[in-house]
Amino acid sequence: MITSTDPIADMLSRIRNAIAVRKNEVSMPHSKAKEAVAQLLKDNGFLSAVNTSDAAIGKTLTITINSESDNARITEITRLSKPGRRFYTKAKEIPTVKRGRGLVIVSTSKGMMTGVEARNQGVGGELICKVY
Repeated sequence: MITSTDPIADMLSRIRNAIAVRKNEVSMPHSKAKEAVAQLLKDNGFLSAVNTSDAAIGKTLTITINSESDNARITEITRLSKPGRRFYTKAKEIPTVKRGRGLVIVSTSKGMMTGVEARNQGVGGELICKVY
């Protein structure tokens, strides 16, 4: 197995590819950061379910994008901060996506949170991704 240098970008690409071929579920190796991002997407209505399960080696993260009868609720999902170019922002400068219809995920000193939560708590951090 090839180890990715950017596991969150790998997760976002797997979700994007699954939506493109109309799959409703995708599995990948587990990490706390991936689980935190996926849980935020689920809490904000972009994903249906996030499950972790023990595999033979390590854990597996399974993301249910949508039920079989529904369409995906994600139109676009983009990685903002990359290993070669990190994007950090102050609390007051956290961007809004599609006039509030989208979501920015920020990695702060208080953990992963949405841009709105980070702004309300007055903490900035690294911009992880944007979704709408």
